[in-house]
Amino acid sequence: MDLIEKKIQLEEIEKEIASCQFCPLSKTRLKTVPGEGNSDADIMFIGEAPGQREDEEGRPFCGHAGNFLDQLLDSINLVRADVFIANTLKCRPPANRDPLPEEKSACRKYLEQQLRIINPKIIVTLGRHSTETYLPGLGGITKLRAKLYKRPNGLNFFPLYHPAAALHNGSMRQTLIDDFAKLPTAINKIKAETEKTNVDKVKQEKLF
Repeated sequence: MDLIEKKIQLEEIEKEIASCQFCPLSKTRLKTVPGEGNSDADIMFIGEAPGQREDEEGRPFCGHAGNFLDQLLDSINLVRADVFIANTLKCRPPANRDPLPEEKSACRKYLEQQLRIINPKIIVTLGRHSTETYLPGLGGITKLRAKLYKRPNGLNFFPLYHPAAALHNGSMRQTLIDDFAKLPTAINKIKAETEKTNVDKVKQEKLF
């Protein structure tokens, strides 16, 4: 799938999300927050749910947590335009409460479509809810954070604390910075393994 086709398909999903009525959040939201960024990104970030600012602007991570995420990206020489950012929910839960299982289930199909189209090399789950959605039964975010997990479906996950954690607990700030610094190594490992797999395929084809 080329870049233009990816953009077209992602725009179609945005239209579906804008008219979504699959859960009660459709009645309380101001705007849907489908996600944004590079449609051909190597890295896709998945947070938890939009907050008040995101609900008002229709963009993910545009509040204080988003400002810190921008700083974290800069620390590894990236900007928002290099990555794709989304959430497990496309609408804000009232009073910023935790996402409910049925709400995450209702939004799951949109995330799956975005993942299929973008086809990132690595998916960074930010926070407990995002991590539990994609790495269920493996332990909490504290145990799983800053490690690479390869799933049977071929997707690669790298859980991290949510940037908002540093806003609520200043001591978490350096932890997030240190964990984020491990992300390039994980990506390079995936790229090297992919390249080796491709070389091995070529060698096998030459034998026949």
